[in-house]
Amino acid sequence: MAQVAGQESTVSWIFTFGFILMPGVVVGVLLGWAEHLRTTGGRRGWRWLALSPFLFALFNPAALAVALLGTAGGYAVSRRGPLWARIASGLFAVAIIPLWSVIATAVGGPRLALDTPRGAWIAVYLYSFLAVLALACAIPHRPVVAVPERPTPETAEVLSLERGALPSE
Repeated sequence: MAQVAGQESTVSWIFTFGFILMPGVVVGVLLGWAEHLRTTGGRRGWRWLALSPFLFALFNPAALAVALLGTAGGYAVSRRGPLWARIASGLFAVAIIPLWSVIATAVGGPRLALDTPRGAWIAVYLYSFLAVLALACAIPHRPVVAVPERPTPETAEVLSLERGALPSE
């Protein structure tokens, strides 16, 4: 935040931790849980975790754009669903690139103009953080990994025979 706000940047419990960091932790935990569920066979309704970035908007309505861009980007790179919908989502998600060049100075004044070093740096921050969020938001859309069955004593003996072990008597 200090990169964007500059010298006027302050840290407070409620705004910094309550409205920025805490929702980020919760969204990260939910998307991490989605990866755990995905790799352990999935569960009923687990794909709803794709909407977890909207918790950002619950804590801070101004962050609705972040949630929209992240979820749209996640759907676009997920390789699931109709191609036309993924293309439309991808175009929506990358629209921030030209849009930021137009609104950057309105957000942070002339110091965030993209033709300044600080403005270029903030743009890289913004694009990279949104790209990471989009990749994380793709997790609930990815295919479920099948959980291998645990071998029973009978199948364990067959597996050991296939590996060249001598049969037990």
